[in-house]
Amino acid sequence: MLPELSALRLLTEVARLGSIGAAGRAVGISQQSASERLRAMETQTGLVLVRRAPRGSELTDAGQLLVEWSKDLLERADEIDSALDTLRRGRTRELRVHASLTTAEYLLPRWLVQFRRTHDVPVSLRAVNSDDVVAAVRAAESDLGFVEGPVGVDGLTAVAVGTDELILVAAPDDPWARRRAPVRPTHLAARALTCREMGSGTLAVVRYAMARSGHTLAEPEVKLATNAAILATVRAGGAPAFLSRRAVAADLELGTLVKVPVAGLDLVREFRAVFVGGSRPVAGPVRDLLEIAQNG
Repeated sequence: MLPELSALRLLTEVARLGSIGAAGRAVGISQQSASERLRAMETQTGLVLVRRAPRGSELTDAGQLLVEWSKDLLERADEIDSALDTLRRGRTRELRVHASLTTAEYLLPRWLVQFRRTHDVPVSLRAVNSDDVVAAVRAAESDLGFVEGPVGVDGLTAVAVGTDELILVAAPDDPWARRRAPVRPTHLAARALTCREMGSGTLAVVRYAMARSGHTLAEPEVKLATNAAILATVRAGGAPAFLSRRAVAADLELGTLVKVPVAGLDLVREFRAVFVGGSRPVAGPVRDLLEIAQNG
């Protein structure tokens, strides 16, 4: 009495898309074929699973339950399919990772050392901004991505792997380095800063926090592509900058940069792993590296 996996996938798409025609296109069949497959599944199970209407379709209570019960089964089937594909190719391919700069510079080296202790799998790592990470995963150019901040990940699965805080830093002789009162959003709306380029998770966090406070961040004095370039610019007397507390720790300890207190902004951000598929990657190197990242 158990429906075929293809029929269960079709029913899951009807639940997601609200249309038999759209669900059929999602699984690569015509609307007529989709309707026939659903009717056959209802006959097989003895249950009404879908309510059909001119403006769309929705699942009955029984249909919704069947979709929930099928979730783990379909994910397991995907894992087996991926494993069979690996066996057919007869080799283990390279694990491709794209990561935002902060994650690539301060977190991934430790994760990859731990990964290589137990895996004889070649790994390639590209450090790019968060928008480019998402684009690479969507285009199947990356098996696993790591992003920071409020980056859109529609169509992908995103899993939290940690948090971070942005800190405003300035050169010791900058006027803000000598402030007693915290810098507030009104000050940041009036002064140009040293910033990361568009698409950066760091810039996105600051702009989002400013928007929530009812303000707009001033146009940057300069836009740079790396944390190292921003640190060098601020040390040389450039405008203050927001950077990860991990990126500025050594400079603060040496006194080459000064932390500027900020009030009125939430500058805590989340690091997330992004990938294609279900709630977790299929068994193998991608899942193993993700678990290392989640466990810190």
